Amino acid sequence: MGCATSNGQEGVRLAPDGFVRVSDHVPGLIEDMRYHTADNFVGALVDGYEAPVCWLTREAADGLMDVQAQLAGFGLGLKVFDCYRPVRAVAHFGRWARDLEDQSTKPVYYPNVDKADLFKLGYIAERSGHSRGSTMDLTLIDIATGEEVDMGSPFDLFDPISWPSDPRPTAQQRANRAFFQTLMKAHGFKGLKEEWWHFTLVDEPFPDTYFDFVIR
Repeated sequence: MGCATSNGQEGVRLAPDGFVRVSDHVPGLIEDMRYHTADNFVGALVDGYEAPVCWLTREAADGLMDVQAQLAGFGLGLKVFDCYRPVRAVAHFGRWARDLEDQSTKPVYYPNVDKADLFKLGYIAERSGHSRGSTMDLTLIDIATGEEVDMGSPFDLFDPISWPSDPRPTAQQRANRAFFQTLMKAHGFKGLKEEWWHFTLVDEPFPDTYFDFVIR
């Protein structure tokens, strides 16, 4: 299997055929790749994230390009927090979730949930659709200010308030979520009931393949 290259890095093997660097593919996309930092629920750089880069299958990136183009008419754009996720990163999440003595990030990321229940409640999984390359975590931003649109809870808050259907956010926050969900679905993506930020391309090209190439 061949590998994709990024602009200015011709000949460097970075990702399998069928994947693209999304910032090269979607004009104006903002990358805020949290798992390349310690600003995440693990509290450390996650295995496999050697660069803060969003890789996705070309089909998923095409869908995001269409979403971004439509958002421009509203003065809005996309910010991605996570895209393709190596299998080794999913394993890292699993090890963290099983270490019940490590509660250092609980006040920020799961204040109302017992860490022992993260698998049962669906916040952590043994396998992740992200590893198939057509799933992403993202939000909307105001292009003029760069500020994130208020969705009523932050990215990766493991709590029922992050469910798209939760009634507790304000009317405006619920409207923002509904607009986001409707737009993504109109361009071929499906959401996740536990996370307003999580979307997968319905017709993903690798539905049975879980990749483990390092993000560079």
